[in-house]
Amino acid sequence: MSNDPTHQFLINKIVPIEIGGIDFSFTNASLFMVATVGAAAGFLYLTTSQRGLVPTRLQSVSEMSYEFIASMLREGAGNGGMKFFPMVFSLFMFILTANLLGMFPYFFTITSQIIVTFALALFVIGTVVFYGFYKHGFGFLKLFVPHGVPGVLLPLVVAIEIISFLSRPISLSVRLFANMLAGHITLKVFAGFVTSLSALGALGIGGAILPLIMTVAITGLEFLVCFLQAYVFAVLTCMYLNDAVHPGSH
Repeated sequence: MSNDPTHQFLINKIVPIEIGGIDFSFTNASLFMVATVGAAAGFLYLTTSQRGLVPTRLQSVSEMSYEFIASMLREGAGNGGMKFFPMVFSLFMFILTANLLGMFPYFFTITSQIIVTFALALFVIGTVVFYGFYKHGFGFLKLFVPHGVPGVLLPLVVAIEIISFLSRPISLSVRLFANMLAGHITLKVFAGFVTSLSALGALGIGGAILPLIMTVAITGLEFLVCFLQAYVFAVLTCMYLNDAVHPGSH
């Protein structure tokens, strides 16, 4: 791979496809999105296909993931939000698996692409808006009118609430994208230092020890970030879904 730390994020066409002047090519990003879905679904299927009364370690991981998201959704959106469990669980597993796959050398990190994270965030906000109007009609607009606000301040507060709501898909997508992008660039830079210094002989190898230690430390930190970013995305999704289920609760 090139020493350019941004080289790992380039989109490359694997199967060029163009229909009506529109590019539908199957790219490395497409390949790893398919791989992410396959890996997540395959793991869950294999670990739960032969459920035992005494769970194996891998079965325990699947069950803990299930309970983790279920309790998160109950706390964030109440029992009424449990109808969205398949969606939140799928998003969590997809993002977590995509993040972890991106940690393998020469693999592609799809969550480092803003278009992917923005599509996920737009899907969440679109679900909130659709369900909010479907369930509550125009009562969903109570979301933008907090209780106890003086009438003279109401127009300003409503405007702020609307802007805050519209900024959600941007903040949700940029948070995931920026963390994965910055982490992988930092990791590549320090790994590049190790490679470059090691080529300078004995003195260079001695100087490469510190960057090597940093590379190992950042790698461990990145595995933690992989989970944390999937967790944060799922938590915020639960909070936003609560606005759709209980639009007048705040």
